[in-house]
Amino acid sequence: MALGYACPHLGIGTSTAALWQRDWLGYRGHSGSLRLDLARPTASDLEGLHDICIDPQVWTHFPSLRHDDIDARLAMLHTRQQKWDRDGLGTWRVRVRDSSPIIGYGCCSLRGGQMFWNLGYRFATDAQGPGYTTELTQEAVRHAHRREADIPVAAPLLEHNTGSVKVAVKVGLRLRHRVPDTGNPDPDAIRLGYTDRP
Repeated sequence: MALGYACPHLGIGTSTAALWQRDWLGYRGHSGSLRLDLARPTASDLEGLHDICIDPQVWTHFPSLRHDDIDARLAMLHTRQQKWDRDGLGTWRVRVRDSSPIIGYGCCSLRGGQMFWNLGYRFATDAQGPGYTTELTQEAVRHAHRREADIPVAAPLLEHNTGSVKVAVKVGLRLRHRVPDTGNPDPDAIRLGYTDRP
């Protein structure tokens, strides 16, 4: 289903109709931006998601988190589906509209005993650069605010991941905390806490 159609009989132009359909689809676990198709992941997406997760270049900022255990990835997919059932929002799988390969995953999911929306994402190496991350995070924050506006959005980031820091600022998050990254194999790693409110 295309997101960019017009409804002249309702007096709705192309951009307005696209926004209306995007909101309607969002309630069903399906959304999108101008270029991206975003949907709740299913078992049929496992292979595409796994291909992203095993790519060492995707994990350059935290190499020790990479693993190639497909069973663990299946368990993670199941957990994310449970979060969708519980919270009405969770990780999307990401495709370019009208294209089949999965290029990434991410969204906002509730963490910390439902104290905050955690903004997170991963993109395939060849999908990094053309602004897809910004489009995804804008949609993620919008859906989180619509779902539970009183719950803050947060993005815990490693300080040396300057690309993700720039994305966080673009979607309205601000630096609130700067602390050593406990548990990181790199003893010099610093964890930044970006949120959309103090």
